[in-house]
Parts: sequence; structure tokens; C-alpha cells
Amino acid sequence: DDMIPEEYRACLSYRHKKLASIPLMAYAIPLDEIVAAVKNGYFFLKVKIGSDPDKDGDREKMLHRDMKRIEEIHKAVGGTRIEHTKKIGAFDQIAIVEEPFPEEYEVDVSDLGVRIAADESAHSDKDAKRRIDMGYGAIALKPIAKTLSMSLKILKVAHEAEVPCFCADLTVTPILVDWNKNIAARIAPLPGMSIGVLETNGHQNYKRWDELLRFHPCYSAEWMKTKDGLFNLDDDFYNQSGGILKISEHYQSLVE
Repeated sequence: DDMIPEEYRACLSYRHKKLASIPLMAYAIPLDEIVAAVKNGYFFLKVKIGSDPDKDGDREKMLHRDMKRIEEIHKAVGGTRIEHTKKIGAFDQIAIVEEPFPEEYEVDVSDLGVRIAADESAHSDKDAKRRIDMGYGAIALKPIAKTLSMSLKILKVAHEAEVPCFCADLTVTPILVDWNKNIAARIAPLPGMSIGVLETNGHQNYKRWDELLRFHPCYSAEWMKTKDGLFNLDDDFYNQSGGILKISEHYQSLVE
């Protein structure tokens, strides 16, 4: 916290005790796995849309496939009521639609009836401001990819415009999850939420995830674990900055 420059401290003033863990439900994830995830406590899902399995660019076909997929998921888990959602004041089931257009497609999106988030198109603070001016109502931050420095600049622009941000994953390893977690833990919650959110899907994609966890310098810390769809952040998490300033013996040995 002391390392954060003064100009960015206002937009990193939160200290969430809980973060909702957001898994990625890609087209390849079968419905039974989505149902199992919800039963295990995950209550905020990122659903991938826009697949073109036939590679023919038929947008009408793609649209109908997306519609069918959303309907299947909604029928499978849309009626689920989890106690946590009552506690955190969860909102309408579609919270955000993330980057629905190619970044070169510049059009006002303020009349679409749902909050549209800029992701790939927000390369810089200038890009973020332009997207906000076009009606984008949220910004996906990627501190581990777009650099922490640029992410702070983007966050500042969004904060001044009263546009919420959230931290998006890139299917990364546990240490990088905590880079994101450090930012997610300190930014304002999404509208309708009383806790923060963090997209993270490495556990769904890395075959060696359990082994990768052991490379974390704070391996076995309770705040690394997802319980009932939540990361529980205690004083230890904040005192250790999520372990990101510590040396991983495993990665250090690779360099040596």
C-alpha cells in the first residue's frame, strides 16, 4: 500500500474481506460441470459466447448457437438460489457483457440495456477514456498483462468517470492470480455487489494446477483457496501483499 503513488490511492482505497471467484464457462465446458460448479458455491459465472465451430463466419448461425447456449445454462442453473447471493446483494443475472465487438468497431453502446465492458480494446488510459465516452460501463483490468503501471492509469481514468472495473484473468499461474487479487481486493465493487470479484480460470485449464500451487511462496495460505465461490482475504493476505513481493524458491532455482 505504501508503494502505491499518491495519485492512485483514491481508486485503490478498498480492502475487501471477500472476493467472488469467477470461473470461465467456455463452450467446451459441459452443462453438468457448470451445474457442479454452482453446487460447489460459484455464483458469478463468465459464459463464453461468439464461437464459430464451422469456421464459415455465418453470424446468424453463431448468434443462434449463442442463444441456445445461454438458454441451456439458464435452464440448468438460472433458478439456483445460493445463500451468499442474499448476503452480498447480487443483482440481475447478466451483470456484464465483455467486449462484444472487434476493437476497431467504434459505436456507442449506451443503449444496449446491459453494462458493456471494454477489455481488449482498452490498451491504454486514452483507449479507456474513448470507450467510456462511447458508453462502455465497465473496464476489465489486466495488471499482469497490460503492466501494473498502465492498469493503474486505466483505473484512474475509470474511477474519475465513476465507471467500475474488475480484474480479468489470462489463464495464469497461482502467483499471477495473486497479482490480480491484490488489485481486485482494493478497487470498488461492481454495481449491486458489496464484495469484489476476480476472474480466475487457471484451475480449470492447467493439468498441473495442484503442483503449480506449491510453487507459490505462500502455499497453503487460506486466502489462496476458493471456498463456496469466494476468496476470503484476512489480515495475513494484506500484510503479505498476497505473497507477490516474496521469492518463489522453485522459480528462483530455475534462474540459478
